[in-house]
Amino acid sequence: MEITKVYIYGASGHGKVVYDVLMRNGYYIKGFIDDDRSKRELIGLEVISFDNFLTLRDDNSFVALGIGDNKAREEIFKKLEENNIKILSVIDKSAILSNIIKVGIGTVIFANSVINNSSYIGKGCIINTSAVIEHDCFLSDFVHVSPNAALAGNVRVGKYTHIGIGASIKQNINIGENVIIGAGSVIIDDIPDNVVVVGNPGRIIRKNET
Repeated sequence: MEITKVYIYGASGHGKVVYDVLMRNGYYIKGFIDDDRSKRELIGLEVISFDNFLTLRDDNSFVALGIGDNKAREEIFKKLEENNIKILSVIDKSAILSNIIKVGIGTVIFANSVINNSSYIGKGCIINTSAVIEHDCFLSDFVHVSPNAALAGNVRVGKYTHIGIGASIKQNINIGENVIIGAGSVIIDDIPDNVVVVGNPGRIIRKNET
């Protein structure tokens, strides 16, 4: 089906970067959707409520996810699915992707990122600017890999995990669900669920209760 109208769900900084990817790829961006009804305009485009979007959409309307928070992004994803709204996967044309990977619906892959052979990226993920996902990695749904983070081969990442800017993950590492890995951390051992990890080498500093 022809994509003639794209709305970005999330009138925020992250949504603006999604806008840039869409523009470079030649999409027509109709506007932003946001649950904060006080927002009216962002970078010259109208911001509308979700209810308003439901009255305006047609068969050629798609929504790209512009929400940075992993769990909030899942909530929006589910809301769009429940209303039979088409969710757009967005891949910047400068990204380097193997032909032998799988990418889930609603994932956004930003400029200059690399995803190598036999990797799997779940739905609703963010592979941010210049991130590297090496061969045979597996990322569950709603994971965020921040700019310049690098995952060596055969790394597994659980749902909702956020890998901070510039972090490095050694090959053959398993990272649990709902983990936060701090900026610049170096991960050389497996990480359990629901923890915050920082440093070089990475160490657990507390539980992640969010």
